[in-house]
Amino acid sequence: MRILLSPDAAGAGEIAATLVAASLRDLPAPVLGVATGSSPQPLYRALAARVHAGLDLSRTTAFALDEYVGLPVDHPESYHAVIAREVTAPLGLDAERVHVPEGAAADPVAAAARYEAAIVAAGGVDLQILGIGANGHIGFNEPGSDADSRTRIVELAPRTVADNSRFFDGDAGRVPTHALTQGIGTILAAREIVLVAWGESKADAVARAVEGPQTAELPASFLQRHARVTLVLDHAAASKLSPNSLPVEVAR
Repeated sequence: MRILLSPDAAGAGEIAATLVAASLRDLPAPVLGVATGSSPQPLYRALAARVHAGLDLSRTTAFALDEYVGLPVDHPESYHAVIAREVTAPLGLDAERVHVPEGAAADPVAAAARYEAAIVAAGGVDLQILGIGANGHIGFNEPGSDADSRTRIVELAPRTVADNSRFFDGDAGRVPTHALTQGIGTILAAREIVLVAWGESKADAVARAVEGPQTAELPASFLQRHARVTLVLDHAAASKLSPNSLPVEVAR
């Protein structure tokens, strides 16, 4: 597990965008895993600037990590809508190649199976972008998730519902309580993973993910199993790491 540091979130986004661009640039038909939430936003802004400067991602196929169950796709906070406005358009992706779980499907269990199969049919994910929840979730794999889990319906933890209320005018009662999410096993099948975290609120989860035991109670800890994981952190998110975990490479 490699760790790269930047003084702030914008700098972390620049570092992460450089990694993503370098990994995808030479692939004839790259498959990118995309995350939502606040954590990857600096990365997407920096990557969009590279697209504006000439980086061509139009041949990229993208798979989103998750989607709320029961939220209409045209709701502004559905991940279909969020991905369209914050990822697809800014990065110049072909909308026909961008996939999001069918959280509004009549049969979400069948939709989960179709989504897992679609990732396999695409040849698997070349690079997965991740954030991390304050409780250590990745995707919507909440504490208690199995390391071998695949795309499925999950119930969101109260902490996650409370944290996501900021996207619903601060009203936790409007946040859906269930989601379709790629499983931890699905995420770990990606050939490379870049996780972006910034802010003091993520420091405890980051430290436990890097230095703690692998445990279902901290789903991000299972990233220790992957051979090619890079954590790009600002100083606040890295503030609880021990000196032994601090990187050799430090971006200033």
